[in-house]
Amino acid sequence: MNWQSPVKNVCRPVRERHIPVVVLAGFLGAGKTTLLNHVLSNADGRRIGVLVNDFGSINVDALLVSGVAGGTVTLENGCMCCTTDADGLGDAIGALSAPSAGLDAILIEASGIAEPSALIRLVLAACGPTASYGGLVYVLDAVALMRTVADFPSVRDHVGIADLVVCNKADLVDEAALQSVRGLVAAANPTAPTVVVSDAAVDPSMMFDDAPERAVDVGVRQLALDELLAEEAAEHDHSAHLHAAFESTSIQTPDAADPRRLARFLERPPVGTYRIKGRVFLDVAGHRDHAYVVHAVGGIVRVTTQAWADQTPGTSLVVIGAGLDVAAADDALAQVVAPPGVDGGVDDEYGILHITRYIVDEQIPSAQKGRGEPVGVDADPSGGEMQRTGEPEGGDHNGAGRDAEQDLG
Repeated sequence: MNWQSPVKNVCRPVRERHIPVVVLAGFLGAGKTTLLNHVLSNADGRRIGVLVNDFGSINVDALLVSGVAGGTVTLENGCMCCTTDADGLGDAIGALSAPSAGLDAILIEASGIAEPSALIRLVLAACGPTASYGGLVYVLDAVALMRTVADFPSVRDHVGIADLVVCNKADLVDEAALQSVRGLVAAANPTAPTVVVSDAAVDPSMMFDDAPERAVDVGVRQLALDELLAEEAAEHDHSAHLHAAFESTSIQTPDAADPRRLARFLERPPVGTYRIKGRVFLDVAGHRDHAYVVHAVGGIVRVTTQAWADQTPGTSLVVIGAGLDVAAADDALAQVVAPPGVDGGVDDEYGILHITRYIVDEQIPSAQKGRGEPVGVDADPSGGEMQRTGEPEGGDHNGAGRDAEQDLG
């Protein structure tokens, strides 16, 4: 096997057209606004759509605005900010994820829209062929967390359903206080990836893929804000506070993936995993002529298919997280491509159903998909517990709803 570590460029030639929708939440004063503006200012070529209840969450004066129309502000770096409420959220996601919008990701700032669990259900219900759930990012104030949880116990529940926990304002507390914060987070959500930062400086690469290649404008123009910041960043070493916050590991091999093991890996990711992406080869009759492009956040799995065309079939998977046990993740990746019969692997004709049930496109005839629609998430926004498939390796799942064990035989 050919093992690789970098996040960038793995599976890039088969980048699929769907927009991740990331939900940003946190208690008042935790740093959501700071994180939101940090992402917009460090988009690094990504075109990000932002949905907010009002523009008070966006420091518009600090960004370069190229146009304002109704409830939409367009920034010169290609990002777009829109106002919405719970009733209009579905339509807004549909509009921003449409190919004509030209965006790479959508970020929802939850204040005033809905409680995090309800908002996740709304997002899941709104995500169609052009959008996918990108996770709940929950921001904590390391200074005020203990007091906040004492006064508002629901904050602990919010931490418990997060896919990524951001412990902000770490520079304002001592090590003992920081350990108390870590302990509370670990108790509420033992497998969630957690990043400890100051000024909400989370690397956008943890949440979003790199910007796709676009035509280069060689004419005379004013530099966009993210380009100016990129020039400034090139003159300083930011590795200590921006890019050291997350880990990644990957595998790239000509070997085929075992469908059962792949499904288990996506549904029950290693501890500390935020998202998994990649392209896999399934050496099963009727499925060899196309790649399976997989994406998983918090055990919520999305699969599309893509013809191999002139590319050599193979399996490429990337795991991105924080507090990730890289050795354990590497072992889990190796198990995905282990031959049937090794360490309990099962060679059976029904294993493919564990993957095809998650397909959201129509490139494969329904007869080959197996039974039913993709399962694993109860995305009914009308109420009830949201469920995600299975439990992660190493502990309880870092998302909401842990009781949906799936068994396909």
